[in-house]
Amino acid sequence: MKKTLCGVGVAMLLTGPAFSAVSVADIQITEWMYSGGSGEFVEFTNMGNSAVDFAGWSYDDESRLAGVFDLSGFGLVGVGESVIITESAEADFRLDWSLAAGVKVLGGYTNNLSRGDEINLFDASGSLVDRLTYGDQVFAGTVRTQNATGNPLSAADLAGTTVTANWVLASAGDSFGSYAATSGDVGNPGYYVAAPVPEPETYAMMLAGLALVGGIVRRRAMR
Repeated sequence: MKKTLCGVGVAMLLTGPAFSAVSVADIQITEWMYSGGSGEFVEFTNMGNSAVDFAGWSYDDESRLAGVFDLSGFGLVGVGESVIITESAEADFRLDWSLAAGVKVLGGYTNNLSRGDEINLFDASGSLVDRLTYGDQVFAGTVRTQNATGNPLSAADLAGTTVTANWVLASAGDSFGSYAATSGDVGNPGYYVAAPVPEPETYAMMLAGLALVGGIVRRRAMR
């Protein structure tokens, strides 16, 4: 029984939102906005342990065709680095969001996203690396990313290829570091936050788990 309780306590600590351990592809779609004053955009982030060369990589929407929009201009994308594609001109997008010079942006793609669409990322061989199928009219309870971006609450929400209710809209000052662009759009392009700050109830659950495990360990040590 003591062993079972200990297991429950550890599970509480390791399965909460702040400690999710999910296996995901190295490059992930981490933010998007299909419509906005600053132009729609998609963010890709290197979630792996080594840099990735984007030579020959490409993007497409629901037509799912490799090679439609070339991403070679990103070059080598470092660990933890986020890069952006947008329908706007690069300079205009960068100015509107006050992006640092080091944030890589490729502008001017013309296969525009709609309210319900797909984002597809292909590597140099034309193999699908990641896909996000979204649409608030199709997937009940999911976000409509108009003038505000969609962000995943945890790495677990990156593992699938379909948007879930755990993708949330950006709001100025949120745990993702979102802010308002000059155009009034709200998001955090170029800076992916892998583990948003847990809500107070999450901290309470974590502390309860620690107390439970600590109490069990002390009782075992006294016997």
